[in-house]
Amino acid sequence: MTESGTGRMLLSHNFDMPEGIFRPLSREDLTLVFAEGLSQYPQIKCRQLNHPHWMVEVLFSTNEFSPPQVGGFCAEALVDQRMSQGKVDDFFPDILILAGLKKTPPLSSDAEALQPGEWGVDVVETPSAESFLLAMGWEDKTAGKSIEDVFKVERRKG
Repeated sequence: MTESGTGRMLLSHNFDMPEGIFRPLSREDLTLVFAEGLSQYPQIKCRQLNHPHWMVEVLFSTNEFSPPQVGGFCAEALVDQRMSQGKVDDFFPDILILAGLKKTPPLSSDAEALQPGEWGVDVVETPSAESFLLAMGWEDKTAGKSIEDVFKVERRKG
C-alpha cells in the first residue's frame, strides 16, 4: 500500500487496432507517453514496470487529483501521442481508460503487483469503444459499483 495522500495506478495496454494503422506501443514507449504527457503535473510521477501484466506505474497526489482526473490525463496523453503520428482519420482509435480499485488480497508478493487500495487500469486503443465495452461486458462487470471503486474515461474520434 502506498503512503497516505499518494494514489497508485498500474497501467496495462490493450491494443485492439487493425494491423498497419498504428504500431503497438512497447513498454518503453508507453512509459514515455505517460511520463511526458503528465510532466506538466509535478504531483504525478510515472515509471516503467517489469511486471508481466502491468507496464507503467503512476503515482499521484490524492490531495491534488482524483483517480478519474488522472485517468483523464492519461487518455489525453495517449490521444496527443497518436495525433502527433499524423493519422487523424477514420482509423484513429477510440481510447478507453478502464479502472478498478483492488479490494482483494494481492495475487503476488512482487512489489510491482497490484496491491489492495491501488488502481488497476487497462489502457485500451480500439476502433470502437462501444463494441469493445460490449464484448467485455463492462456494464455487467461494473453494475452496482461506485466511482470510488471503478471508473471509465472515453476519448472517441469524431
